[in-house]
Amino acid sequence: MIEKNYPIPNRNKEMGQQVYEYINTLAKPLGSLGRLEEIAIELAEMKNEAFPSVSPAGILVFAADHGITEEGVSAYPQVVTKEMVHNFLDGGAGINVFGRQIDSYINIIDIGVANDIEHTSLINRKIRYGTANFYREDAMTRQEAERAIEVGYEQGSEMIKKGAQCLILGEMGIGNTTASSAILAVLSNSDVATLVGSGTGISQEILIHKTKVIKQSLQKRKPNPHDPIDIIVKVGGLEIAGMAGAMLAAATNRVPILIDGFICTVAALLAKEISPNAFDYMVATHQSVEPGHRIALNLLGRKPILDLDLRLGEGTGAAITFPILQSATLMLKEMASFDSAGISKKS
Repeated sequence: MIEKNYPIPNRNKEMGQQVYEYINTLAKPLGSLGRLEEIAIELAEMKNEAFPSVSPAGILVFAADHGITEEGVSAYPQVVTKEMVHNFLDGGAGINVFGRQIDSYINIIDIGVANDIEHTSLINRKIRYGTANFYREDAMTRQEAERAIEVGYEQGSEMIKKGAQCLILGEMGIGNTTASSAILAVLSNSDVATLVGSGTGISQEILIHKTKVIKQSLQKRKPNPHDPIDIIVKVGGLEIAGMAGAMLAAATNRVPILIDGFICTVAALLAKEISPNAFDYMVATHQSVEPGHRIALNLLGRKPILDLDLRLGEGTGAAITFPILQSATLMLKEMASFDSAGISKKS
């Protein structure tokens, strides 16, 4: 198991009760704002504040490559990871668009891209040039896996010091749905065939091949389901480990974690395995169309806020959901009570 202990505080349930009672004084029928009220209470418990804030959001996009692409499991060549990182850095990707919409911070981190990338805005924390092909050997060493988590933790901590009031985690890495499916198969003890989706849009023929590659890889690697670091070592991804580390940093600092789609949710499961209290700071933002995502969310124990048939990744679903969390905080801060508005209460 990982040696480091993450001092994650418990959510303040007493603060949640106070906010619940306060919401019931607002000028509206009891419970009429539904899940928005639940979200407001959860955020108050996380941040230990009666009037929590989630703005500005801090977006961290971790990029890395996967050796498993050598087995023909993706619709796109590995070089697309590098090309998409350039697109992030130039501001042209989906996460850039939605990040600007919510006026967030955004950092792009190279934690394991197979090529060198030169750009003044890139944060270079490359651990290795992509993972090894886990069909033939372990994806990485234990030291590399632990370092990837540490890099994620450092990046999360720095974003929070910059002023981010919540974290949105995103990823880029051709082949990462294959790694995520393998990780989830171990954590959930599920049949691989029920977890594997089309990812970037593979054909039915490649889907069958992808499923077979994952099954055979798990038989060869035999990751320990009780050791999240061993799972990362055997079949994981550097960007997945990085996201898990950033989540641990957020939870340590009482900062809400906006969980994106399938790959991000798998990273959340790993973070929860490393430090169970991290779960208390996680908000599932949406339900993706990847078949494994529903299983991952059920295993995580979180109900998604939106279902828009998304499957882009990058943190886009979380960024799109962010205004709903912001609405929950504004309800607390700006809505009048029955008394302050001079409105008669129900008799």
